[in-house]
Amino acid sequence: MIAENLTQVLRPKSLEEFMGQKHIVGEDKALYKLIKSGKIPHSCFWGKSGSGKTTLAKIIAEEVKSAFFYQDGTSLRVEDLRNILKDYRNSLIKPIIFIDEIHRLSKNQQEVLLIPMENKECIIIGATTEDPVFSLTNAMNSRMMIFEFKNLKQNELEQLLQIAQKKYSFDIDKDAKEYLINSSAGDARALLNLLEFSLEVENQITIETLKSLRATPLKDGVSSKKNHYNFISALIKSLRGSDTNASLYYLAKLIDGGERSDFIARRFVIFASEDIGNANPNALNLATSTLLAVKNIGAPEDKIILSQCAIYLASSPKSNSSYKAINEALKYIKNNPSLEIPNYLKTTSKDGYLYPHDFGGWVEQKYISKDIEFYHSKGIGFEKTLNEWMNKIKMR
Repeated sequence: MIAENLTQVLRPKSLEEFMGQKHIVGEDKALYKLIKSGKIPHSCFWGKSGSGKTTLAKIIAEEVKSAFFYQDGTSLRVEDLRNILKDYRNSLIKPIIFIDEIHRLSKNQQEVLLIPMENKECIIIGATTEDPVFSLTNAMNSRMMIFEFKNLKQNELEQLLQIAQKKYSFDIDKDAKEYLINSSAGDARALLNLLEFSLEVENQITIETLKSLRATPLKDGVSSKKNHYNFISALIKSLRGSDTNASLYYLAKLIDGGERSDFIARRFVIFASEDIGNANPNALNLATSTLLAVKNIGAPEDKIILSQCAIYLASSPKSNSSYKAINEALKYIKNNPSLEIPNYLKTTSKDGYLYPHDFGGWVEQKYISKDIEFYHSKGIGFEKTLNEWMNKIKMR
């Protein structure tokens, strides 16, 4: 048994001890050099919980010998900020004000920070699990350097476990070790919390104990805007690349993370037209039917419908001819004078109009006053058939 909070006891105290995020604070990285030189920019640390955002902020304050003030974005009072700034108004030391969950600040609260940030009265470091591009104002983003924190890698969690094991001399079997690491989903805090309470139960940690405390592994989820857009982007790009297994993986991640089925299905409908088009016109029919079906079926059976549609879309021939054609037409309209409609096509006059059915279905006739071409068939899949139809029509 232990009587200590592992997340506090094992929290790194220096850059050398800090684990992970080498893309931010590796010795060759800009932020590392700025910290060592004592020149700290206003910063926003964003990423998953347990990735080291608060820890790095505390390390920075220690490295530059600055006062550190922790504020919670959910309960921050403007008066508290003003008091901190007042106390350091004539000081050579610039306090570091760390605001956890900075995305919780209202627009007015964010605006209060702008002048002190501009005048370098303090250093603001915010931490958030939400993409600051969406969750903070443009004015805040323009004054801050944004650093994305990534989940800790498996070998980094293993290293953290070794440090804990060396300090507390406990045993853990192979299955339990794998579950402890894998179920923590790159979250150091989650790993240490589970380890701490497991050690309260036994000194020989087993997978049974771990699962009794954490029955279900943690998940990335799609609750944050970053994950939401990243997973759907990966799904669409995998469908476009005709990789069925990758498409199913990202679809499963979205479903497992609680994404709405109708949202996924709407993206399928767009994809069917944008990326498949007339190479396989039935893709749009199936995607539209999928959207209708998931709205009426609901969980958990809707996942089967989404899976069927994803496999079909990934397996279909791809063409963006229709997508490019309408964009070319819109671009032309935007950048050129309007073309005159031939009189015989107008509702007010039919003189001169040649009715195609009187000529066996097609007759040569100008439908636009300028020769122009927006659509360029790729001849892929059913597009080839459409080309053959068009040729046959005009040969009659």
